[in-house]
Amino acid sequence: MANNTESNAKNYTAKDFTSDQDVRWCPGCGDYSILAQVQRTLPELIEKEKEKVVWVSGIGCSSRFPYYMDTYGFHGIHGRATAIATGVKVANPDLDVWVATGDGDLLSIGGNHFIHTCRRNVDIKILLFNNRIYGLTKGQYSPTSEKGKVTKTTPFGSVDWPFNPISLAIGSEATFIARTIDRTPKHLQQMIKRLGGHKGVAFLEIYQNCNIFNDGAFFSLTEKETKDDTVLILEHDKPMVFGKDGNMGIKLDGPKPMIVDLSSGAYSKDDLLVHDEFSEEPVLAMILAHITDDPKFPTPIGVFRQVKRESYDNGVEEQIKTVIEKRGEGDLEKTLFGANTWEVN
Repeated sequence: MANNTESNAKNYTAKDFTSDQDVRWCPGCGDYSILAQVQRTLPELIEKEKEKVVWVSGIGCSSRFPYYMDTYGFHGIHGRATAIATGVKVANPDLDVWVATGDGDLLSIGGNHFIHTCRRNVDIKILLFNNRIYGLTKGQYSPTSEKGKVTKTTPFGSVDWPFNPISLAIGSEATFIARTIDRTPKHLQQMIKRLGGHKGVAFLEIYQNCNIFNDGAFFSLTEKETKDDTVLILEHDKPMVFGKDGNMGIKLDGPKPMIVDLSSGAYSKDDLLVHDEFSEEPVLAMILAHITDDPKFPTPIGVFRQVKRESYDNGVEEQIKTVIEKRGEGDLEKTLFGANTWEVN
């Protein structure tokens, strides 16, 4: 996909991506915001017929998403969304394939499929709705629930260390990795556009509020009184500044990040860490991923890393073309009924 509205003779609007199905999420769920921003943003991304767009999901609240998009869709089984999406893209390289998934669906039973999708760099777009809880099955702790989380399945607090989805994606060599929040619609739209413009696997973690089973999990990042001090907006080639008055910053002390007060006069913006989302080395992105887990630091949102690498589906397509040029079209019937046989005693 690319931002190419001038060549889009269809002139799509959000209504063109809105299905006739009643949207059935709990009132106040953050999924409504994600759906609205996707429907508003896709018209700016489509340079083909919308019939070339496919949404794939697994199981969970987020996995209702294909029903509400007026595109082709596939509602799969638990954890298999990225595997199904890989098959769709490899078999039909001209399709724009998107995945809607949750923290339980993608990172628990679907964890193995996710890391291999990243490793292969399949040209699909993955939206992770991360509410740090199992919502559809009524409030069990999930792979991203914080240590000590009290839920129906951890009544005395979870003893698990949670997954850090961003660091997992970086370590699995995803070529586009970003984070946003359901209650920041402009930033959410911006990240969806960036996601759609990337060639290769593109992963977007969306902090999403579950107002029934995990209400307020991200309120410190969204409330007017606190968000300036708790959120670090990543912008390429710009110093890492945050705070209500832009008076706080992040610099490196050797390999370790540290927070400095710019108003003290001891430091200036020239001393701060400058974001480089296009770095070939994943070190900076991994540092930023891990400060998420430290309550002393603000939570980074934006693009952590973007690199170019051949996509898996493109490699398969080129290989098939090369083999056909050398050996000609295959004959399935000849293969099935050929002379090569096996005898099992």
